[in-house]
Amino acid sequence: MTHDSQPPNSDSKGKDAPKSGLARYLPLAVIGVAAVLGAVFLKDVFSFQALAENRQDLIEFRDANYLISVLLFIGVYVAIVGFSLPGATIATLTGGFLFGTFPGALFNITAATIGAAAIFMAARWGLGERLAAKMDAGEGAVKKIKEGIDENQWSMLFLIRLVPAVPFFVANLVPALVGVPLSRFVISTFLGIIPGGVVYTSVGAGLGEVFARGETPNLGIIFEPAILLPILGLCALAALPIVIKAVRGQKGL
Repeated sequence: MTHDSQPPNSDSKGKDAPKSGLARYLPLAVIGVAAVLGAVFLKDVFSFQALAENRQDLIEFRDANYLISVLLFIGVYVAIVGFSLPGATIATLTGGFLFGTFPGALFNITAATIGAAAIFMAARWGLGERLAAKMDAGEGAVKKIKEGIDENQWSMLFLIRLVPAVPFFVANLVPALVGVPLSRFVISTFLGIIPGGVVYTSVGAGLGEVFARGETPNLGIIFEPAILLPILGLCALAALPIVIKAVRGQKGL
């Protein structure tokens, strides 16, 4: 009887294994499909033109339902970031337009962090754990890269958030693929996006005057010297521990 009962068990395990393997990639697949559909169907929904046309309705709804407005706004912003939908910049401007630089910046940064954490978890569940394990078990250059990242995680995480040229989606994926802890990712994301978040939220807070003049906001303001130089200074501070470790390493050699 023991002999007869073994094959069904082994067969059932064999059938379950592929399902569990495919299930790991489901969250990433959902995000990918949502991102493609969003790029096709939502590019005009979350736009500056749409904000300009609906600004009075948004203000009236906010004035009548402030708490609900905050919750709805954060929910929509989380969905935009979490599913990589178009309109994250417009959402940030909207946060400033509706709620002012503060607490608008707090709402924007909180929502962006939650959305980023969703992508991070999906990527780590689907790819990150296995990839990080392979990098740990590897040899040569691959292992050195992984060790370098591990030794300077905080600095690297802050750098990819502070540097304006690093796409937000990339900054969400890379840490998941190299085994960064969720708590460290969330803290560095929240703090690292504060400078850019405050800048764009403040631009949104001034949209009333922009609308009155029939103009569009200057989204390149973050690259102006008065804004960019302080951010680059923060980047230098974030990179300083990496440089110190490298110099000490060379002296040790």
